[in-house]
Amino acid sequence: MKCEHCTRKECSKKTKTDDQENASVDVPSPAQENGEKGEFHKLADAKIFLSDCLACDSCVSAEEGIQVSQQNAKDFFQVLNLNKKCDTSKHKVLAVSVCPQSLPYFAAKFSLSVTDASRRLCGFLKSLGVHYVFDTTIAADFSILESQKEFVRRFRQHNEEEPALPMLTSACPGWVRYAERVLGHPVTPHLCTAKSPQQIMGSLVKDYFARRQNLSPDKIFHVIVAPCYDKKLEALQEDVPMASRGSRGTDCVLTSGEIAQMMEQSDVSVRDAALDTLFGDVKEEELRRHDGAGSDGYLAHIFRHAAKELFNEDVGEVTYRALRNKDFQEVTLEKSGEVLLRFAAAYGFRNIQNVVLKLKKGKFPYHFVEVLACAGGCLNGRGQAQTADGRTDKALLQKMKGIYADIPVQLPEASTHVQELYQEWLDGTDSPRVQEALHTAYQGPGQPADSRDIKW
Repeated sequence: MKCEHCTRKECSKKTKTDDQENASVDVPSPAQENGEKGEFHKLADAKIFLSDCLACDSCVSAEEGIQVSQQNAKDFFQVLNLNKKCDTSKHKVLAVSVCPQSLPYFAAKFSLSVTDASRRLCGFLKSLGVHYVFDTTIAADFSILESQKEFVRRFRQHNEEEPALPMLTSACPGWVRYAERVLGHPVTPHLCTAKSPQQIMGSLVKDYFARRQNLSPDKIFHVIVAPCYDKKLEALQEDVPMASRGSRGTDCVLTSGEIAQMMEQSDVSVRDAALDTLFGDVKEEELRRHDGAGSDGYLAHIFRHAAKELFNEDVGEVTYRALRNKDFQEVTLEKSGEVLLRFAAAYGFRNIQNVVLKLKKGKFPYHFVEVLACAGGCLNGRGQAQTADGRTDKALLQKMKGIYADIPVQLPEASTHVQELYQEWLDGTDSPRVQEALHTAYQGPGQPADSRDIKW
């Protein structure tokens, strides 16, 4: 199997193994070709995987590689150490936001309940000098709600001359980067314009929270704890439109595995602490998640919303049907023998390629696809639950799935905090500020290459 051409140069050939999704790829950078180790490949000595987007030199520029390599524990501790020095002009307010798919990893790894793991993680970060620790679930609420509205609008506007469907999710940075840097048109017009939870969390912290605390955005150092390395790449493209010009929403992304390593090597005395919220004086009483087996559950939430909004049908439990494999599943809404909605979940690179090929051939029957680069979803991100040789720790992952499934599900519509933020932060649910803060546009690679598909 080989990737024939990407945006700027020919990709290296990948060696086929029995475990295609977990096959590691040695991708030479220009520096490596000169006998040096490329900066991007120094990152946490991480291997690149076929299920992690293409993540090769055709998708990552040399400048981006250097910037990504700087997002590590050393960068994080440098800020912590500056805060301990007398020159207060260089002090930063440290805020850490934790993805909900990271918490089951800490719970499984340290044999704790997810609530205790959350409190242990929060206490550890604050013992280091972090000021605030947030949960990114509220950002995912916004992303899902905006995606729901966009799907309904696309469904109503769809026609053969200007197809608005299928809508493809935009929350996975590995998938979005591949779509932008390699595929381009005709795929990018189908990407949902709603920003990812990480991008929205950056705006919440650097704009809303900063103003609430009377802080300049550049006085906040915002760290995301995430399951995968692709989030580091995503952080390079984030900006905060309503904050100061050029302000990046996320300054540093650390994977769950990097944080766990810090915890294991630390001898700091830790006192458990509850997560903070963006509202300052309020503490979240209970952890919650969205209705996805290993993800933020875009498919389930959008499916229910669309069924009600478009066809006045109330859907209770969403029934998934596995097709090609367990990572390609279908959900349909049928009435009187007619299929009204046909949704799919496509996880892992092989399934993504199948979606793209059928979409280009005009033989794609789905209205919506939840796309994730990692087989098994975000819980199986390459920044956590890995063995020493870079493969998935299946026993640990199984524990994580059980822990995640036990976290209570809450509909995004049910969050009073989100509704308050729409009014207080964004001037309503349909204001120009919503478009500015919660939506984005996509850049393609220019004129599409003649041959840019993976040939399996």
